[in-house]
Amino acid sequence: MYNHVEVLLVEDNIHDAEMTIRALKKVNLANNLVHVKDGEEALDFIYARGRFSARQPADLPKVILLDIKMPKVDGIEVLKQLKANETSRPIPVVIMTSSKEEQDIISSYQLE
Repeated sequence: MYNHVEVLLVEDNIHDAEMTIRALKKVNLANNLVHVKDGEEALDFIYARGRFSARQPADLPKVILLDIKMPKVDGIEVLKQLKANETSRPIPVVIMTSSKEEQDIISSYQLE
């Protein structure tokens, strides 16, 4: 079920997630999309842990759409862990945020 995922959407706000999914469907990019609601779930998905332990860990998403401000583990920490791991480092990550904090944006660019 979770193999051959093309897009991993990491977004805690259900309205923002629905809007993103609708936009991706319009351009036929939502067929193989998985939506998780926080950074902890995102890391579990990527590294095939917890409820995603049956997923093939080598079958990584083609792109991650990542919110910065989330509960449990924020997007900056998720990005740090992705870029620190040799397996997940090559996955393109698109940062999505409504944050007006300049440090959030700077931190994201430094990790890419």
